[in-house]
Amino acid sequence: MASNSSWSEDIFSCSICLDVFNSPDTTPCGHNFCRTCITTHWDGQVQYKCPVCNKLFQTRPDVQVNTFISEMVDQFRRSVRVKEQPCVEPAEVPCDVCTGTQLKAVKSCLRGSRYITSYCQTHLEPHQRVAGLKRHRLVEPMDRLEDRMCKKHDRLLELFCQTEQVCVCLCCTVTDHKSHPVVPLKEEYEVKTAQMGKIESEVQQMMQERKLKIKGIKDTVELSNKDADREIADGVQVFTALMCYIEKWQDEFNQTVKERQQSTEKEAEDLFKELEQEIEDLTNRSTEVKQLSQTEDHLQTFRSLKNPPPTRDWTTVEVRPPSYVGTLRRSLDQLDIEMKKLCDAAELKMVQQYEVDVTLDPDTAHPKLILSEDGKQVHHGGVRKILPDNPKRFTHCVCVLTRQSFSSGRFYFEVQVKDKTEWCLGVVRESINRSSVIKPIPKNGYWTILFNKERLVFRDNSYVRLPLRAELLKVGVFVDYDEGLVSFYDVEARVHIYSATGCTFSEPLYLFLCLCRYAYKGKNSAPLTISPVNQTD
Repeated sequence: MASNSSWSEDIFSCSICLDVFNSPDTTPCGHNFCRTCITTHWDGQVQYKCPVCNKLFQTRPDVQVNTFISEMVDQFRRSVRVKEQPCVEPAEVPCDVCTGTQLKAVKSCLRGSRYITSYCQTHLEPHQRVAGLKRHRLVEPMDRLEDRMCKKHDRLLELFCQTEQVCVCLCCTVTDHKSHPVVPLKEEYEVKTAQMGKIESEVQQMMQERKLKIKGIKDTVELSNKDADREIADGVQVFTALMCYIEKWQDEFNQTVKERQQSTEKEAEDLFKELEQEIEDLTNRSTEVKQLSQTEDHLQTFRSLKNPPPTRDWTTVEVRPPSYVGTLRRSLDQLDIEMKKLCDAAELKMVQQYEVDVTLDPDTAHPKLILSEDGKQVHHGGVRKILPDNPKRFTHCVCVLTRQSFSSGRFYFEVQVKDKTEWCLGVVRESINRSSVIKPIPKNGYWTILFNKERLVFRDNSYVRLPLRAELLKVGVFVDYDEGLVSFYDVEARVHIYSATGCTFSEPLYLFLCLCRYAYKGKNSAPLTISPVNQTD
């Protein structure tokens, strides 16, 4: 049959949706409708009437496909140019009404809970014009309709069960989920969206924290590499110097052994000469005696016979080989001393890299103490000042703390103790007792050394007596909080004094200075001074 482009669209329009037939079905009274339209129309009716002639049917009619009209509609669609609209893209929802080239759906219609139809802009037009269709629920285009339908009841999943946290249809609420609280899916979506926003924020924060952790680890590795390079460089310097000392002490050791050997050889050589001289004298004497014994002039014989030359008693004379016992040990002892000096100097140089700038806190200073304006020096004033009460202040011991505290990492500072006859310094934890007498030991939060009457000790359960080689002018204190290490150094001599290891730190640590007693005529009046680090090779 030839197509006729003059045919009107009204001839092939459904009287319900007013659009070109889509799968046209014929009622027993002979009128044609879209299958979806007539089915949906009768779903909402109690009596089954024809929408055109109002013929009443006792039972729901069984509509049949109108093959002739279907073919006519197909020819009409091919002959009439539909208003151009963009074709559907792979990620978009296609129109369910379009035949041939499907166009992009702009809305989906939810008719009741059983049917979902998506429409392009052209096929959506009746829903915006016909009163009956205006009541239909239009939503954003939906794809994968099979995933949006209840598998058990073949209805739209438009509710959410809060008990089992699943999407359900209306029929589910009176069967499997009868006693469960349910809410509209849109309402639950809004809740979930808000939760996802919070989760997204938390995830972003966690990501940021992990990025910072990565940066921290990278910074630690970089710092570790720098420390390793510096340590290797210092080690090369120390071992180079040590090899020089080894060569020096080896030369001196060899020289000592050779000198002793040469002394023995010279002693033996002198004895050889003396013995050879005596042998020569005795040989001459023997010849002379033989000659005189052969003459008959007795008088001449007695006159010529002289007293024998004096000889040495060689029975007690011997050459003893020198003893080298202890020579090597004494050399190694000297080498060990030099090696320790080199190691101490290298260690001090390393810890000085962790110098921190600290100042004394006047709120902690005992009333008899006087602090400099810059907070770097303190001395015993001898007179108790009247000061406001402060829980941070020492009221029994003449001590003071720094403003700054440390709860991690490594730090180092130096204190000048020149001309002091008695002092105590180190680090203490924040919670130490400041108002009464307490034993300053690690158990009570003190890691300190005490100088008193030319005696230097580390305060522990029992005093640890420390060597005091010469006048101590400046003390260095190094703390590795994480490793639990506190070390003390004689800065001027560049010698390690003592290290407390295995310490347990759980609070902030402060630099602690104690000026001890104010002796008669101000003998202990010299200040304690926090001095800047002066690194020397």
